[in-house]
Amino acid sequence: MSKTIADIFKTGELAVYPAHGVGMILGVETREVSGLHKNFYIIKILDTEATIMVPTDTAATVGLRKIVKKSMVPKIYDILKDRSEVCLDNQTWNRRYREYTDKIKSGCVMEVARVLRDLYLLKYDKELSFGERRMLDTAKNLLVKELSIARNVKEEKVEEELVRLMQR
Repeated sequence: MSKTIADIFKTGELAVYPAHGVGMILGVETREVSGLHKNFYIIKILDTEATIMVPTDTAATVGLRKIVKKSMVPKIYDILKDRSEVCLDNQTWNRRYREYTDKIKSGCVMEVARVLRDLYLLKYDKELSFGERRMLDTAKNLLVKELSIARNVKEEKVEEELVRLMQR
């Protein structure tokens, strides 16, 4: 018998919701929506006042996932150090912004790392737009929070490591 997404997340567990970050599963509640009874994960996003409801039957589709495994951290750090795939082309800021938004919304930690790396490097080449500066902060915050939990270390230590990796 295969596991459903409702079997994967338990109350009290941490999970990553794309573009919002790490949250704690408070439980599963049944609500009536358009005459149908649906089960929802109730998730409290850490470090914010936000509590969100994610339908259990579409949680995987919207990108709800477990915290990245500690064994994946070196691969994420490799992305941050890698300059070979960086393309600082002459796209307009709004086109870059849309691409980066899509990557962050994907929920993939590797894509978030690429956004952070690319924007961090771009800011030395040209001035970032207001939206790009906010996105740089968002990508950094998402990555710092998840990596600190995955490695069980303080966020400050992870942030220092990220800055050091990208400055090389």
